[in-house]
Amino acid sequence: MKRIVIGAMIFIGTAMPVVAQQPAKEAYQPGLGEFMMATQVRHAKLWFAGKARNWALAAYEVDEIKEGLEDATKIHPIHDGIPVADMIKMILDPKIEQVEKAIAAKNSNQFTAAFDALTEGCNSCHTQAGKPFIRIQRPAAPPLSNQDFAPAK
Repeated sequence: MKRIVIGAMIFIGTAMPVVAQQPAKEAYQPGLGEFMMATQVRHAKLWFAGKARNWALAAYEVDEIKEGLEDATKIHPIHDGIPVADMIKMILDPKIEQVEKAIAAKNSNQFTAAFDALTEGCNSCHTQAGKPFIRIQRPAAPPLSNQDFAPAK
């Protein structure tokens, strides 16, 4: 029994320095592409919420878009020499504000125009970033088949 205890103590004593030398893992930080993919899904959900006149869901989705873009600008203010944070502030923020006003007014025509302007703003950013091949448009089908976009009854 003494041999087992002594052996275990020796093993633990030699293993501890190895464990202590392990580098701390860095927290995961999504790339700009992950932020943009999430924004694209939210953009589509925003469209279907507004189209269904589910203003509460539309307001939620536009807030999520804003949060995601804010996080993207904190982590990737400049990406590959492109001033992402400045472009979002100058091009997208005013478009998002127009979408918010249309949602607050519960005005479908105003929403459609503001949504299309936001979409064009996305495409403008992509073009200015040297990625004109990334073109966003009104979605033709919901991105998720398991969500009902109609207002709650």
